[in-house]
Order: sequence, then C-alpha cells, then structure tokens
Amino acid sequence: MTLTTPEIRRLPVPPRPPRRPRTLLLGGAIAAALLAVHVIAWDATEISVASLVDGAGGMATFLSEAIPPDLSADVLGPSLEGALTTLWIGLLGTTLSIAAALLLALLAARGTAPGPVVYQAARGLLSFLRAVPDVVFALIFVTAVGLGPFPGVLALVFHNVGVMGKLWAETIEDADPGPPSALRSAGAGRLQIATHALLPSVTPQMVGLLLYRFDVNVRSSLVLGLVGAGGIGFQINQSIQLFRFDEMATHILVVLVLIVVVDQVSALVRRRLGSES
Repeated sequence: MTLTTPEIRRLPVPPRPPRRPRTLLLGGAIAAALLAVHVIAWDATEISVASLVDGAGGMATFLSEAIPPDLSADVLGPSLEGALTTLWIGLLGTTLSIAAALLLALLAARGTAPGPVVYQAARGLLSFLRAVPDVVFALIFVTAVGLGPFPGVLALVFHNVGVMGKLWAETIEDADPGPPSALRSAGAGRLQIATHALLPSVTPQMVGLLLYRFDVNVRSSLVLGLVGAGGIGFQINQSIQLFRFDEMATHILVVLVLIVVVDQVSALVRRRLGSES
C-alpha cells in the first residue's frame, strides 16, 4: 500500500485594498501642517547656514586656543575637586528626594491613592515640580541662599521629586494586580497592600529608574554650576568669561571622565538588578 502526498494548493494573494480618498487627504493635510510648522520654527529660531559658515573662522580660533588643554596641577587639581562636588550634588539631589517622591507616587497611583481628590492633588503637584526646570529652581535658590553647591542640591531635589514621583506612580499602576487583589480580598488596608504586595513587586524597576535619574542629575548638576550652583560647571563658566579656553578644555575632559564612570557604574548595577529579578 503506497501513501500519496496530498496536493498542496496555492491560494492567490488577495489584492491590496486601495486607499480611501479620505485617508489620502488626511495624510496630505498632516504632512502639509508639519511642513508649515517646521517653516515657522525655522524662521522663528533664525537658523542661518550662512552665519554658521561665516563663524567657522571664530570656531577655529576658539579650538586653537583650547587645544592642548592645560593639565598643570594648578588647573587639574581644582578641576577634580569641582568634578567631585558635581558628583555630590547629583548624588544628594537624587537620594534626598526619595522619601517625598515615594510618598507622592503612592498618592498619585490609582491603586494606592486614598481618593480622587488626593489623587488629583498629588498629580498636580508632581506636574508642577516636573514642569519647572531645575535651572529655574537653581536660580531661585541661588537668590535665596547664595552661590555654592547647596542651591544646586535643593534645585535637583525639588525637580527630581516631580520626575521620580511621576515615574514611580506609573510603575506602581502597571504592577501585577494579582497579589494586591489577594490581600484586598483578605481584608488588608491600602498601606498593607502597598508595603506587602505592590512595592516588593516593583522594587527592581523603581531602583533602575532611580539609577537612571542619578545619571541624569549628575549631568544636570554640571549645567546648574553655570548659574552659580557650584561644581565644575561654575569653573567652566569662569574659564569662558576669562577667555582661558585651555583651562576650559581641561574641565571638559574631567567632566567626560566623570560621566563615563557614572554611566558604567549605573549600567553595572542595573544589569545586576535585571539578572537577580
């Protein structure tokens, strides 16, 4: 008895449905609107390729005065001290905001908020803190407490509370609803659900976001130094104002090393957390 292979029939591929005229008109209108917005933005920002070409000579002069950088001990020593100050500003701006960010995150998450009024109020406060740039906070605190690293730390704390609270609230809302539902059916309260079910399940994600914000805050503390909030950014600003571009190049090289080290350490910790979770 021989087995016969069944014949395989090839079905014809259905033709691609034609696009509706309304879809084509909508796509064309969106493309035209985007083009018009970019034309307006180009004109409003006064972008000029001719000005860039004309300024090439000035940039060449700037680079010739900045290279080679001044690596003498009189410049490199204070530069390393300023880089450490920048690192401490970013560190404290991150860690000192954890408690307030966690509290607002729990109040701004639907599963843990006591009620709609508290939920909306917490969301509004987080939006405000997130909307005000850290540079604006730094200018306010420099006026209040004077020049130095302290106003930089305060600026990062206030801004980071808004950003971290928002990120953590969304992480809590996206958590697995199974364990909280089981505790809720057993009669547990909101605080018990948050501490025994929600937070343990999202701790690796929250720590990863915290490390990312630490990386960002170290970079931001460099910019804050340009407005008088201390750190190596303040030294870069001073070097530019005094036309000591070789010193400025030294500060920038130190900043580059600092950022690379922070990136590598943060990536290592995130990989460890990912492998353990």
